[in-house]
Formats: sequence, structure tokens, C-alpha cells
Amino acid sequence: MAPTQTQAQQGGSLYERLGGLAPISVVVSDFIDALVPDATLNQNPAIDAARKRVPSPYLKYHVTAMVCQATGGPCQYHGKGMKEAHAHLNITGQEWDRMLTIFKGVLAKHQVPANETKELLDIVESTKADIVTNIP
Repeated sequence: MAPTQTQAQQGGSLYERLGGLAPISVVVSDFIDALVPDATLNQNPAIDAARKRVPSPYLKYHVTAMVCQATGGPCQYHGKGMKEAHAHLNITGQEWDRMLTIFKGVLAKHQVPANETKELLDIVESTKADIVTNIP
């Protein structure tokens, strides 16, 4: 993917501005480590069951590849689509918001700059319609 004019002015693709695969994988690892044991999210029986069934290293691998690809990096995500991967979890808007809170906290911990944080959050937000299926 060729960088846009805005990306070029800001120092390249989002992937490049985040520092590449190593820093992305560290942030993803910390995010999954915070997400998996979260008591609020695990009150949802489907999420809790998935946490026990799907190993964290597997999630870290797929989420790292997805973020790498979505930010303009060389990785290719080969996992399920967001809708297929999350449909059975009955994720609510409140659970989505909790995940975003955790994600923002991890980005802040790693001092991801504001522009890059916004771009990452925009990418995440673009998946909401496929992930949040339990709308009260």
C-alpha cells in the first residue's frame, strides 16, 4: 500500500509511524493480557467460555497480524472476518466500550502519540458493526 500524502507528511504509513512490527506486537500483547482476564467482560458467559477455549498466544498472533496489515504493514491477516469471529459472543455496546477503555489505557501506557492513537481508534471503530451484535 502506497502512503497517502498525509502519511508521507507525517513520516509514512501508520505502521511505520508506530515503529513497525516489534512495537505493535508489544502493544497487542499487553492489550490481550489486559483484555482476557477482565472481570467485566468475562461476566458475559460466551466471552468467558471463549477465553477458556482460545489461547492468548493465538489471539496475540492474529490481532498482531491484523493490526500490522490494517496500518499499512507487510503482514497478512488470515483469520476469520470480524463478524464470523465474534457473532457467537453476543457482545454488547457496554462490553465494546469496556474493550475500548482497556485499549486506550494500553495505548497511553505505551505513549502512543495522539494522532496515531486516533488513527488506531478509527480502525477499531470501523469493526464495531461486525462485533457488537447484542444491542439492547
